[in-house]
Amino acid sequence: MTLALKELLYSKGRFIMIGLIIVLISWLVFILSGLGTGLSTLSTGVLSQADFTGIVFEEGSEYSLSKSKISGSLSEEVSAQEGVSDTAALSTFNTSIRKAGTANSNEKITDIVLIGIAPDSFMEPDLVEGNRWNGSEENQVIADISLENEGYAIGDSITFSGTDKEVTIVGFTKDQTLYHQSSLYVSMDKFRDIRFPNAESANGIENVVSGIAVRGEDIDMQALTEPGSGIEYGTKEETINAIPGYVAENATITMMLWFLMIISAFILGVFFYVLTNQKTHQFGVLKAIGGSNGFIVRSVISQVFFLALISILLGIGLTSLTVLILPETMPFQLEAEMVSIYSLVLLGISILSSLFSVARISKIDPLTALGRAE
Repeated sequence: MTLALKELLYSKGRFIMIGLIIVLISWLVFILSGLGTGLSTLSTGVLSQADFTGIVFEEGSEYSLSKSKISGSLSEEVSAQEGVSDTAALSTFNTSIRKAGTANSNEKITDIVLIGIAPDSFMEPDLVEGNRWNGSEENQVIADISLENEGYAIGDSITFSGTDKEVTIVGFTKDQTLYHQSSLYVSMDKFRDIRFPNAESANGIENVVSGIAVRGEDIDMQALTEPGSGIEYGTKEETINAIPGYVAENATITMMLWFLMIISAFILGVFFYVLTNQKTHQFGVLKAIGGSNGFIVRSVISQVFFLALISILLGIGLTSLTVLILPETMPFQLEAEMVSIYSLVLLGISILSSLFSVARISKIDPLTALGRAE
């Protein structure tokens, strides 16, 4: 290990070049990871950030809230199923909003997803700014903080397209987006008032909701969701995967990341192999004075470990600086867990790449290597 560190310090120019490549690779990996997570949250935030186990949908809706309409009165039956500890009605509707009193102006219209929930239910998001809504005040709403970038602020009154219903923003939440759009949380009664102004629009369903979210362990919905029952049950994962484009979008980013990892392994492998060839004489001298293959291999792997570790840490630092200059509208979210995972993967790839050169070291003959000395 001491030998490895001494050589790193002695041959700084050579190792700085290799380290720079690892820094750039790790930087690109972390940027892609952050973009992937950001896009994922933009598409699924309302569901991925919520604490639920699954959702009861209308049969044939393919686990899609936008296609589902069921009666909220089913909550009692759902609560009685094995493993269910809590339920919460949930509704969604794609619409658009504008500031109240600007119908005849050029005020920007913003597309949003309207989310109907019961106040104080487990589907209510945490606030980052403002006040929690008062359950008795149906005209109070909670908005995703991304709407600040569209010019909305706490206290603003807004109206919805196709209706004169008016509500007031009382608080902001974070990472509550769905279908790549900002969300707006309203009480379930207000949601029905906006989405279903008459019985015909609700298909005659009493207390209509999009679905009923459930929490619990080892939930068994089989008795309630048999074919022909009119309802079906989807787990949290199935519900998220049913969001249009989510699986393909996620798979694309993941594939790009792993292709980058594979290419990185080949690039680093070539660099370490060439570096080993350049040091054949040095390894021959070490063997001639009694250095074993094991000692030299440990020295090389230690050298690669320290070089990769320092480079990856610099890559993390460079990514953190990059985040500071990214526009607020860019969907970028860097999670500590993902950074840790990809850091370990990059570290492992660097060490594995050095094994090409390790195999070369074991074949070096001291006499032949010394004979090559100029």
